[in-house]
Amino acid sequence: MSSSQIKKILILVTILAVPGFLYYLLQEKGKNRYKPLPIFGPKVVASTFHSVKGKQIPDTIYHFVPDFKLVNQNADSISWKNYEGKILVMNLFYTNADAVSFANKAMKAFESTYDHNKTVSFVGLTIDPRRDTPDVLSKYAGTLGAKAGKWDLLTGDSTAIYSLVNKGLSIDAHQEVQNGERKFVYSNMFVLLDPQRRIRGYYPASSQEALSQLNDEIKVLITEELRNNNDGR
Repeated sequence: MSSSQIKKILILVTILAVPGFLYYLLQEKGKNRYKPLPIFGPKVVASTFHSVKGKQIPDTIYHFVPDFKLVNQNADSISWKNYEGKILVMNLFYTNADAVSFANKAMKAFESTYDHNKTVSFVGLTIDPRRDTPDVLSKYAGTLGAKAGKWDLLTGDSTAIYSLVNKGLSIDAHQEVQNGERKFVYSNMFVLLDPQRRIRGYYPASSQEALSQLNDEIKVLITEELRNNNDGR
């Protein structure tokens, strides 16, 4: 066999091998470069295991937001059952603020961005449930263009709401009396939750950089859920 024939065979072998090698890199190395979002809150190592590539890995029990029963701006009863399979973005507000809060203006922008995405829903929790009745929230929702089901404004028993906020979402909200008037002190944050009711991110509502990060991480979480569903998790 001549040297020119050998060169032709080597070139042919190289041409045939490159696509397979690139496919291997995309499948194996590409997976390794995917970085899921962190899970916030306390965690416990369980006594059960799951298998990853033949290896037994201990399961981890993560903090999750407990169930609740509240009502939205349409006076519909709302619980976690309404959000099964949903990615949630949550924030705190109260209608007696001087104007529509910056956080709710930002939430409106997110709601418009994901209006046609059935995976993502938005929830506002009033920290003034005594004043913010469903009738009040209905009018407020009208000023925001908040559509019940896609963007719920929730009210209800004050003990239940503050327990959900302080213990479930692990963010601060409380009332103080100053000069004889009630004052609300709360963390003006967006909270990102996955369909398993786990906290995946906190984002200060006053930071444009944080809001951009939230937008990016909503997309990351959508991708993560699609991967988990495809993997049968």
